Amino acid sequence: MSMRHPCGSRATGVVLAALLTLAVPARAADVLVFAAASLTDALEEIGRVYDARGADRLRFDFGASSDLARQIAAGAPADVFFSADPARLDELEHAGLVAPAERRNVLSNTLVVVVPRASKAVFTVARDLLIVDRLALADPETVPAGIYARQWLEEAGLWTPLQARVVPTLDVRATLAAVAGEHADAGIVYRTDAAIEPRVRTALAVPRQQGPVIVYALAPLVGAKAGGARAAAAFLAGAEARPIYERYGFVVLPE
Repeated sequence: MSMRHPCGSRATGVVLAALLTLAVPARAADVLVFAAASLTDALEEIGRVYDARGADRLRFDFGASSDLARQIAAGAPADVFFSADPARLDELEHAGLVAPAERRNVLSNTLVVVVPRASKAVFTVARDLLIVDRLALADPETVPAGIYARQWLEEAGLWTPLQARVVPTLDVRATLAAVAGEHADAGIVYRTDAAIEPRVRTALAVPRQQGPVIVYALAPLVGAKAGGARAAAAFLAGAEARPIYERYGFVVLPE
């Protein structure tokens, strides 16, 4: 009767384990991107393109840039931050959470005044907003979309008479929902948000040269847990993403 040598069994086991290791592809890592709510639709599409490459996977947490920045400063496990206001990145840079050389200004946008689709309101100039009883804005004290809207109204001399009529919301998508649901007579949102909501119509567009300078800034975070954070940030700011942003109405800034 033949006997199998125990060393041979161990050697066979090692070989099989090695072959199994080679046969199983490396598991893709999740890269968590904290991003402004107004970027939701564009980034979800870009994320699908990135995921199809078979490397890391993009996962998103959308919200008001001010809230997301506070969460990051408090230790939230984000890998990349895409803010609708560079000032939020400034705060994180001062806290040592963003490296200056890693920052990129990627996109711009414009403001529009929206009303419910059935509204008969007609606005031809900013002062026509004085007829509005309830004006929805993302929180004008902290949220970029609301801050930009307030800047425009202040420049037009309308903030003081309209301030008491402002209905502050959590973020720009909440503003859009308030108008779409007819909980506000009008709202000020980004052009890109107005374009995706069929229950509202644009009553007044703010020309880019007359409105506030709107900049979306992007950076991987210092100490990001995902090793692919820098690659993901580069992709979100790169050539493959550009036509998707433009299709959703964003202005892509020069590199």
